[in-house]
Amino acid sequence: MKKIIAVLSILMFATVAVFAQSADMTQLAVVKLNKNEFITLKQLKARCAISEKEIGRALTVDERKKVLDTLIEETLMVQAAAKAGINISDSSVDQFFLQYMSQLIGVSLTEKEMEEVFKKQYGKSLDEVLLEQTGMNKTEYKKKLKNTLMMQQYVVQKNQDEIQKVAATDEEIRMAYESNKSSFVWNDMVNIFMVIVPKGSNPDTAKQKATDLLNKYTSKALSAEQIAVQSQADNSGYQAGQLLLPKTEAAANGIGMSLQNFMLVFQQGEGYVSDLGETSDDYRFLSVLKKYDAKMLAIGDIVQPETTVTVYDYIRSNLTQQKQQLYLNTAAQDLAKELHNAENVDMKKTGDALTKLLDWGN
Repeated sequence: MKKIIAVLSILMFATVAVFAQSADMTQLAVVKLNKNEFITLKQLKARCAISEKEIGRALTVDERKKVLDTLIEETLMVQAAAKAGINISDSSVDQFFLQYMSQLIGVSLTEKEMEEVFKKQYGKSLDEVLLEQTGMNKTEYKKKLKNTLMMQQYVVQKNQDEIQKVAATDEEIRMAYESNKSSFVWNDMVNIFMVIVPKGSNPDTAKQKATDLLNKYTSKALSAEQIAVQSQADNSGYQAGQLLLPKTEAAANGIGMSLQNFMLVFQQGEGYVSDLGETSDDYRFLSVLKKYDAKMLAIGDIVQPETTVTVYDYIRSNLTQQKQQLYLNTAAQDLAKELHNAENVDMKKTGDALTKLLDWGN
């Protein structure tokens, strides 16, 4: 009898699990502006889980209905963008992803280098960090980014003439500077020239190449510019270029250097050339090209060394982008609402049936 009860219990739990999975695939709506695209309960639960993590509590049924509306309208906008001939290449998505992540880290990195930084700093992969922070892995995050870029481009395309008229005024720029004056500063910075020769499968050959490059650089047989240009050739076997770095731990991590050794670089004079160094993956050397002391910036000062952009230009650009973004946000909402109609959306669940589905407990 006990065995029969145990078997029945297992079957009951298995049936419940299958039922739950089946319920999650329930279609809530079909978006059909450009093609038939289903919005399922599973998709809604995933999006709600992200929102709940951000606010630290469970969403109410009414709030879940608003999330459903958002999902539908995002799908409508992406379909409208595709119908208008807008497409974002995977390479563009990768570029935007790297730019965004590099801004968060504080130094420009490749995706591979980023993986290494996250492993060293947090002991986690980029996928794991993204899942913790956003509820999406890298592939899912890039897909959402692609949809966002398509929607943005569609809204810009539909409002091109109007958006050009939105700009920051001189008064707004000067007020922004005065109210944020203390934030316009240079940290101590150093412009370095760095050469990295990966060990690959032949460390001895790599060491010889690095030594040869160092000797040619110190003897002035090759300039930094010449070495950098030659590094771009196919099968050059090394990387080289200039880096403008602030005196921060993030910048040190970004070039695979300990903070202690990075601080020693700042103690060197301009023209300093290091000895050949070795890491577990490569041989390398660097040269200090120029150093910049920390200072407060006036509105007419350049924002960053070796550029022509002034603080005034920087504020004008940012304020204009903010004003344009606010305009585009409103325009996007108006476009989405306009598209959200019975002709483009077939609601599969409404009224009490929808309310019951969205009250899934916490």
